[in-house]
Formats: sequence, structure tokens, C-alpha cells
Amino acid sequence: MKFAPARMTGRPTGWALAALGMLLVSTDSLWVRVSRASAWDVAFVVGVLSIVLYAGIVAHTAASSWASIRSDTKPLLLAGVLGTVSQLTFLNAITHTEVPHVVAIVAAAPLLAAAVAWIVLRERTSARVAIGIALTVVGIGLVVGDSLGTPNLLGDFLALVAVAAFAVITVVWRRYQTMSRTVGLALSSAFVVVISAFWADPTTLDGRAILAMFAMGLCCNPLGRLAYSTAPKYAPAGEVALFAPVETVAGIGWAALFLNEFPTIATVIGAVVIVAGVLYGTVLRGPGADGVTHLAASEGN
Repeated sequence: MKFAPARMTGRPTGWALAALGMLLVSTDSLWVRVSRASAWDVAFVVGVLSIVLYAGIVAHTAASSWASIRSDTKPLLLAGVLGTVSQLTFLNAITHTEVPHVVAIVAAAPLLAAAVAWIVLRERTSARVAIGIALTVVGIGLVVGDSLGTPNLLGDFLALVAVAAFAVITVVWRRYQTMSRTVGLALSSAFVVVISAFWADPTTLDGRAILAMFAMGLCCNPLGRLAYSTAPKYAPAGEVALFAPVETVAGIGWAALFLNEFPTIATVIGAVVIVAGVLYGTVLRGPGADGVTHLAASEGN
């Protein structure tokens, strides 16, 4: 089956899902820090809670979920593995570096996804989008460069791995638009639970940590991931991508408001450059310009 571009109808729905998803996911860093728990404890508990939520949705849509499992087995497993890598590296990044660093780096994910789609899906990206990608690379350099020689370097590296995994899984969602998002995300949560169980010890968690993890695991994280992964069904990927700065701005805002973690000047500049690259390559490209040519779709089915 050849790749076909996302439907052009229902764009407001796609925009709303993308904005809601990024806003909800932006609270991950806040809940992790509020919990004061290890990344492995957070991953285990949030994974278990997410499975409960996703299982309920899968049971409600049993027929379509089983149909997707039968027809999309391999891409579902791929999505599960990539989601696991992204989730675990992101959570560990938060515990090894300051929140502003992590969310600023994550802001580059959508345009990195566009670069992967260029290679994998044979989508010819316009020069404007290519410039936007280059700007995000510069922004990442500013953010990571600010932590060179400090204990933040490991956290920044983990954040980059999380971004790479997120970029590839975004392409998987775009390639298999009818694949069950809920099943793929449930698989990811199950893998996270299995892996984190080797290092997690939830019996040591206090009431503060449990409340934070319930807020993250039963609402913000799973629903945010579900909303964002669904958005490409209704709006072009470039338009969905422009909402990525919601996580950057909100994440840095949560850190400043509730954690007293204020970004350095270099991090702010890097974040601004990343956001500028995202906007330049998407929303500021001008009316009527899609910014990409779907080569595979044009070659026939």
C-alpha cells in the first residue's frame, strides 16, 4: 500500500488535537519533578496507569482495534518500541538536566520528523522547510552547547534520543493513518512497564508522588499522546507540527512557575531559534503553500 497524504478536511479538528496534545504532554516534566521520584518509578507507575486507560478505550472500540491488530501488526510493534524509547529517555532526561533544556530540545521534534519523512516517505520538502530544519539544528546547538562541561550533558543527550524516536514514530503514524493509535500506545506503555520493573520500587513512593503520577498517568500523558498522534488524520503534518512550540513554551513556563527553574540566556536564545525555525518552516510559509510534495502518492497505488 502506497503512502497517501493526510486528509485535507477537518483541519480545525487536527489543529485542536495537536494543540491539546502538546499542552497536556508539556506537563510531564512538571509532574516528574513534583513527584520527586526516580525516572524508573515514574515510568513504571505511569505505564501501568496508562495501560488501564488505553485498555478501556480499546475495549470500547474492540472491533476496530482487533482489525488493526490483524492488519497492522508490524507497524504497531514498531510504534510500541519507538514510543518506549521516547518515553524512557525523556523521563530520564528530566531527572538529569533542567526542564528548560529538555523541552527546548524536544521542540525540534516535528521538523526532525519532516526530515525523516523526506527520506522514508519520499516527501520532497520545500527549501523553506529545509531552512526551518537548519534553524532548529542551530537552536539545539545553543541549548546543548550551554551545558557542555556540566552534569547537564547526559540529560541533553537523552533528550536528543527522545526527540529522534519521537520523530520516527511520527512518520509511522503518518504512514499508517488508519492504524489504531490506542493499541500502539498501549503496547508502548506495556513495554515501558516491563523494562522499568527491573529498577522501579513503587513501594517507597509517598502520597505526593502518587498523586502526581496519577495526574500524569491517567490524564495528561496518555491523553496528550493520543491526541497528538491522532492529529495527522485531519490536518497536514506541517500544520500539526507548528503546535510543537506549545510544549516548549508551556514546559518552560511550568518550570519557572512551580519549580523555580529559570532558563539561562543561552537556553532562551536556543528556544527562540528553535521556535523560529518551526514557524518559518510551517505557519509563516504563506497561504496556499503546502511546503511538501507527496511523491509516493503521485506514483499510483
